[in-house]
Amino acid sequence: MFEEDIKKIKRSMLRKINDRDALNYASDNSKETELDLSQIIEYGSRILINGIEYINFSSNDYLGLSGNIHIRKSAKKAIDKFGFGACASRLLSGGTGLHRELEEKVAGFKRTDAALIFNSGYSANVSVIPAIASEGDIIFSDELNHASIIDGCRLSRAKKAVYRHGDVKHLSELIEKEHRNRRIVITDTIFSMDGDIAPLREIYEICLHNNAILYIDDAHGTGVLGGGYGALNHFNIKPEPWIIQMGTFSKALGSLGAFIAAGEDVIQWLINTARGFIYSTALPPCVVAASITALQILQEEPALVKRLWHNREKLFKGLKDMGFNTLNSETPIIPVVVGDTEATMKLSEELKEHQIYAPAIRPPTVRIPRIRFTVTASHTEKDIDELISALTMAKKEIEN
Repeated sequence: MFEEDIKKIKRSMLRKINDRDALNYASDNSKETELDLSQIIEYGSRILINGIEYINFSSNDYLGLSGNIHIRKSAKKAIDKFGFGACASRLLSGGTGLHRELEEKVAGFKRTDAALIFNSGYSANVSVIPAIASEGDIIFSDELNHASIIDGCRLSRAKKAVYRHGDVKHLSELIEKEHRNRRIVITDTIFSMDGDIAPLREIYEICLHNNAILYIDDAHGTGVLGGGYGALNHFNIKPEPWIIQMGTFSKALGSLGAFIAAGEDVIQWLINTARGFIYSTALPPCVVAASITALQILQEEPALVKRLWHNREKLFKGLKDMGFNTLNSETPIIPVVVGDTEATMKLSEELKEHQIYAPAIRPPTVRIPRIRFTVTASHTEKDIDELISALTMAKKEIEN
């Protein structure tokens, strides 16, 4: 049915799925009672593909929590208590006390009146944006916002205005020309392909001055920025009733799902209008239990975030010392640009030969091909040294 379309894609290098094999985690029967950083290091930085183990520099598991023994125990305990599936939406019978508990903890964590859980960050954005932006409203969106934001904007009936990436002057010029019912500025906090941070303080001031709603996608900021509390904390911005925060449990928190943290009236509106919430089966209780424990670990173990940033600075310095173009990276997401798609793919394959897993990112996902390195708290000093060494050898191979 799609033969001709596939041929066209093949000419620009067809994507393929790289499913991983299972790593052997430590038994949950251990007597461990405190957070064991050695386990995070052992499991969070490795990936097994087709029986070959690689050091993984492609994961969003920034704090190495996806394999944490406490989180796994919480999930298993919830399965024993509630079974696996939720089997219905939250508005029917799919929710549990765990769902309410997680929403209360998220609201406290993000310092908002209330919170609401969604099944993924994508689901949250394509559900919430159309719910808050209607005909007669206007959305101002950064040109490099995530695909889920773009799709959410398309699904809304509001007018759309795209401002140049991180360009607050352009945003200000656009917003001052528009006087519609509701003006909404939407931005990622950390841009997932470039690793830079939105100028949130300036955007906040523009919204304040123009009586606009600020909607932030803090998917990559939660657990990373502001001591782990996210972008508002990073910029010392107090949560306001006109600020809506989206975040995920699936990256630094090592679980699954997403949330909206906002004022009580916003949350009540979304419960009644956000189609992805109303018409989706709720997250399984075991997933919710895992997120509760992950959030607790994040708040109780600030050393994890510090370790993440220590590793980021080490890798970033190593890359810059080698003369690599890292665009405008400011975070643990560090892109490396080496040329066209063919050169980028070759570098990725060369790294695999040295047991380093870092897939190439290429058009149409991004305009400029790059290797997107993500460093985590799981990586050891040796892991980063091995990456730098592998890059040195791979660079020579490409240049010859």
